Amino acid sequence: MSHTETSTRITTTTTTRATLVKRTGVSKVLSKKDSIRKSSKKRRASTTIILLSNVNKTKKNFNDNIQKTIITTEYNHQHQNDDRTKLVDSQSQPSPPALLSPSVDIESNYLINTSLPPSSSSQSLSSYIEPDSNSPFRNSASPRESLTSIASEKVLLMSSEQQSSVVQPLLTDLYQISMAYAYWKPNKHHELATFDLYFRKNPFGGEYTLFAGLDECLKFVRNYKFHPSDIEYLRASLPSYIESEFYDYLSALDMNDIKIYAVPEGTVVFPRLPLMRIEGPIIKTQLLETTLLTLVNYASLVATNAARFRSAIGADKTLLEFGLRRAQGPDGGLSASKYCYLGGFDGTSNVLAGKLYGIPIKGTHAHAYVNSYECMDDLSQRDLCDRITGERRPFSDLCLHYLNEIGPALKILPEETNKGELAAFISYAIAFPTNFLALVDTYDVLKSGVPNFLAVARALHECNYQAVGLRLDSGDLAYLSLEVRAKFHEVSKKLNLPYMEHFTIVASNDINEDTLVSLEKQGHSIDSFGIGTHLVTCQKQPALGCVYKLVELAGSPRIKVSQDIEKVTIPGRKNLYRLYGHDGKALCDVLTRIDESAPEAAIRMLSRHPFSEQKRAYVTPTSVKSLYNLYWADGEIRYSLPTLKQIRTYVREQIDELRKDHKRDLNPTPYKVSVTDDLFQFMHKLWMKSVPIGELE
Repeated sequence: MSHTETSTRITTTTTTRATLVKRTGVSKVLSKKDSIRKSSKKRRASTTIILLSNVNKTKKNFNDNIQKTIITTEYNHQHQNDDRTKLVDSQSQPSPPALLSPSVDIESNYLINTSLPPSSSSQSLSSYIEPDSNSPFRNSASPRESLTSIASEKVLLMSSEQQSSVVQPLLTDLYQISMAYAYWKPNKHHELATFDLYFRKNPFGGEYTLFAGLDECLKFVRNYKFHPSDIEYLRASLPSYIESEFYDYLSALDMNDIKIYAVPEGTVVFPRLPLMRIEGPIIKTQLLETTLLTLVNYASLVATNAARFRSAIGADKTLLEFGLRRAQGPDGGLSASKYCYLGGFDGTSNVLAGKLYGIPIKGTHAHAYVNSYECMDDLSQRDLCDRITGERRPFSDLCLHYLNEIGPALKILPEETNKGELAAFISYAIAFPTNFLALVDTYDVLKSGVPNFLAVARALHECNYQAVGLRLDSGDLAYLSLEVRAKFHEVSKKLNLPYMEHFTIVASNDINEDTLVSLEKQGHSIDSFGIGTHLVTCQKQPALGCVYKLVELAGSPRIKVSQDIEKVTIPGRKNLYRLYGHDGKALCDVLTRIDESAPEAAIRMLSRHPFSEQKRAYVTPTSVKSLYNLYWADGEIRYSLPTLKQIRTYVREQIDELRKDHKRDLNPTPYKVSVTDDLFQFMHKLWMKSVPIGELE
């Protein structure tokens, strides 16, 4: 009996009883209590028999399927006769139908150690980071393959649109709640305010920053709601004399009458430029401060860090984020994976980030896996079925044979390589014959790791598979990568297998931006970098320092003055424009008063430094771009939000708009942030008015 039929029967029984009560009255129902109970027992008994029967049938079918799977896979590898990994003529046969749910796509290409199609064996790893929808590798022929793959964006699990459970109104500083009450008590909370969110200095000694975190800010504002438990906690925490009406006000509070203007996420931005302009009742705009800052600060910082790593190594190398274990907690780990991908990285080791955000996930094995084998006797499985013919091949014997064959070409003694390491490589290759990428520095890279890897790679070729490459996790990465590449060249020549010369070399080992710059100067042969600690913790600069300042209240401009010039705010509501030169590169950014006319292409204008009267220049832009969009108004997101991949592409375009001297790692040229002459005069008049005149005695 199906679940629907059971539900129908229960509903029918309930309806019958209700009708019986209505027609005959309570006394008659009571008198017929026993008969109803007996008939109900009979129905339940029959239902139980049918349900048990179906359970037994299902159980039998399940066991039969398991038995069939055991029979068909006991002597056959999962990739046997799999055209997706054929070395020659991979398109000669159609791919087998997927055995998984149609709502799930398996992307084996999302692993570091994923084999290339035959025609692409000489290409760099970056050439197959984004899988082709028409690729023969799209569908898996085995459920086991899902262990080495990721679900595509079609998987309808917890999506990136869902807000983290910790991002809620109480994720704020106490003084925001205190000010909210202080605004509310004298009935000042209805006054309309404008706040600017910006930062004062570019991070990492550079001259640009990437704006990130906008989508999380909008989701926070959309879902803003104090829950009953929040209100009870505040009642218990705040002074007892606070009126209950204030808590009633908080309970009903939403952000429907707030407006948020912002630059698009992924935009290159600069100090003092408002990234977001928040308008609305002061109590509400004030309550948003801390949460918006925490959502923007780290996201923008780590995205900028990732972009700098990308600039240091160039566009032709693959960058992988491996920082989860070193991140500041699980939320920091997830944010790092998301915003490093936005900033230019190609994948992550973080499986949950892959699931939530659709980021390609990468990973091979650790030193512990190699250490877990001491000798060849530790191998419990030694054979591998040929991928095309299905013939059982003595794989471990083939590996030993080819180790002896390539030993002279590598100028090593085959008997001197670590046989526990060789056993580990053999075992891993049997498990993942289409995704074999080995960690080779557990013992000795050149005398053991590389020879063992190449022997296993040659044996895989004998069985019609193709290895992917190796990973270096210690030592002189520049020197080792060049030596390894030279050995690949020698062996590929000796074996007449050209693709072996182009095996992927992945490097990790506490890599930072300076390491990448140094490697580029030294020369190396690394295709891919796995980077963790220095990336996600932003060790060069642990915080961006965004601030949130009141610039207008009830139509009256507000300015914060300070003896520290960089802390003086630019008052009033403002618009932001980017001016471009004839070469398509950004010339400068200009802030205008809200009611000023926008700058126009081919029209000469005076731009001024916000705080220095002597610094000014005329500029005639070839084109002008308005940077603000209205993202939130009337209780809804008003502007279409791009996907993470679209933002990633936009980031590359934005960085390309900057001149090279703005992006260089050493002494970059400062980018010009200016204001119109009208805004300059208005600002300095208010500044002078706000500073008291001293008196000499």
